Amino acid sequence: MSTEFILRIVFMIVLAIAGGYWGYDLSKYNPSEVYRYILAIGLVGALTGLILTPYFTTRPARALRSLLGRVAAETLFAGLLGLVVGLLTAALLAFPLSLLPAPFGNVLPFIGVLLFSYFGVSLFVMRQGDIMSLFSTLSGRSGEGGSGSSWTNLNRTILLDTSVIIDGRVADIAKTGFLPGTLLIPRFVLNELQYIADSPDGLRRQRGRRGMEVLAELQKLPNILVRVSDIDVEGVREVDDKLIVLGKQLKSPVLTNDYNLNRIAELQGVTVLNINELANAVKSVVLPGEIMNINIFQEGKEMGQGVGYMDDGTMVVVENGKDYIGEYKDVHVTKVLQTAAGRMIFGRVEEENGKRR
Repeated sequence: MSTEFILRIVFMIVLAIAGGYWGYDLSKYNPSEVYRYILAIGLVGALTGLILTPYFTTRPARALRSLLGRVAAETLFAGLLGLVVGLLTAALLAFPLSLLPAPFGNVLPFIGVLLFSYFGVSLFVMRQGDIMSLFSTLSGRSGEGGSGSSWTNLNRTILLDTSVIIDGRVADIAKTGFLPGTLLIPRFVLNELQYIADSPDGLRRQRGRRGMEVLAELQKLPNILVRVSDIDVEGVREVDDKLIVLGKQLKSPVLTNDYNLNRIAELQGVTVLNINELANAVKSVVLPGEIMNINIFQEGKEMGQGVGYMDDGTMVVVENGKDYIGEYKDVHVTKVLQTAAGRMIFGRVEEENGKRR
């Protein structure tokens, strides 16, 4: 039995009784119709309670809960702190204002409460970043050995995209501690992941199940908080669009490796954490002219080419490496090419007098 149904019944009974009393009062002008007045107005009250109860009970409460669910924790804390400060200021000024002659002494204390509460909430929400930094600094100084946790980092919320969950590298990154805060997984992302895991296509099904395993692994990590939320965006159907809207509302970055989502989010002013860009950034930096030892283990696409890989997975195309397949050779770097897919290095094995080195 739902809460809304119970409230409908309660208010139907209450308004029916209130309508009956009202009808009894009105019947004084026509005593012969007392029962008809009581019955008619009582039925109107019962019908009113049955129909209108959700519009001033459960539905406003549901809308308020949805609104608060879209507000970041930092914003809620700053707003509550600003409200307390505003009420305290209004309380301090209430007594001197009440000494003013009427009607100012009667009205100004109440107006002061409204104004100072509004300005307190507005000011603290507007400067929430500075306030959280201040709390972070105080917390860090008071911690043992200066190891206090940063408020901002602990309350940072990062939205996870389906692609980054399936990719799996997010679990390895989280283990290193480079993702402080809360990893927020909206229910619609989890639904899409479940849809992929139930796909009739074998490869998609395997990727979806891999994503489920990654989520289970993330939830077991002691240094990271993973939260699945029912938060949703009304009027938007696509998962990527919902993530962008949530990123705006919560002022949270979106963790993804989807190139298209990355570009669209940047155009709309949403911060994006791209795992592919992170992987490219931490790869070894090699400059033309350097020499490195590479295992050439397969033939390249062009004639005479050989292909090897560095320890971080960067592809090295050796122009004259076909004759050295299966060997470790010192390769002279000739060109470094940065593409959207990553970094490629071109080089050649130097030969002496037309012979192998």
